[in-house]
Amino acid sequence: MNHEYPYIPALSNVLKWKFGPKPQQQEKQADTFRLKTHHDTHFIHDTTDCIVWLGHASFFIRLGGINILIDPIFYDIPLTHRYTPAPVVPEMLPPLDYLLISHDHRDHCQEESIRRIRALHPSAAILTGLQMEKLLRPWAGRGPIQMAGWYQQYLTSPTVHIYFLPARHWAKRGIRDTNKRLWGAYVLQSEHHTIYFSGDTGYGSHFADARAVFPGIDIAIIGVGAYKPEWFMHPVHISPGDAVRAFHDLGAKVLVPMHYGTFNLSDEPIGEPVRVLRELEKEGEIQGTLKVLDLGENYTV
Repeated sequence: MNHEYPYIPALSNVLKWKFGPKPQQQEKQADTFRLKTHHDTHFIHDTTDCIVWLGHASFFIRLGGINILIDPIFYDIPLTHRYTPAPVVPEMLPPLDYLLISHDHRDHCQEESIRRIRALHPSAAILTGLQMEKLLRPWAGRGPIQMAGWYQQYLTSPTVHIYFLPARHWAKRGIRDTNKRLWGAYVLQSEHHTIYFSGDTGYGSHFADARAVFPGIDIAIIGVGAYKPEWFMHPVHISPGDAVRAFHDLGAKVLVPMHYGTFNLSDEPIGEPVRVLRELEKEGEIQGTLKVLDLGENYTV
């Protein structure tokens, strides 16, 4: 349960959204924005710390010499159009140390991707939230799985510390499993860098709380898409404007947006999130650096 905004989805609201008015429908259909893709795979053979966006909420991060993969979605998900394919396939990735799964939704926790990653990297430990092991174990084989509650630290290499933090979201994969598994955010910390990954989340006080515990966040990776209609989406997803508020609450230096441009999940035009962010940047409303990544771009930290 979210500590500030308990949430259980109502079928009536889903139907209201699906069959209700779509004021931006024509604008969305006419939007030709597509994410640019880099095919430079130098990061795979490099050893420097880096962040590589693989689409949606999927990231490859190397920190303190440790290779980390977050919420990998390499394949299509049911009933949802994918605008841009992943810039790499699982077989291309370097040896992985940790696989982070933020929550159980199918656009973050994909059986096919997790099975393939564990087949290729059987010793990589899965780091996830409470009650997730029962779901993941059939896909993960005998490999290590660690679960954590909010503000708990995983057992990791001494060169990188990984923590599970609150997010304002929910969980569900089947008929009777609503909020049976914990969702969350991550903080990744090495000797030189602290990276915050928001997971799926609405706006709330948990961003300021994270700053109180981790006052030196260098890079904040925050979702900015799947936020319209806002009356329906705002409890669990964050708009570009609120993502900037969250970035300021965190006191981070660099904002890396995610969770847009990959899947057709909501009513806003596909390119709207980044256009709003660029306008806020132009108006001087972002207190820090906005780093908009292309797919597959090697962002050295």
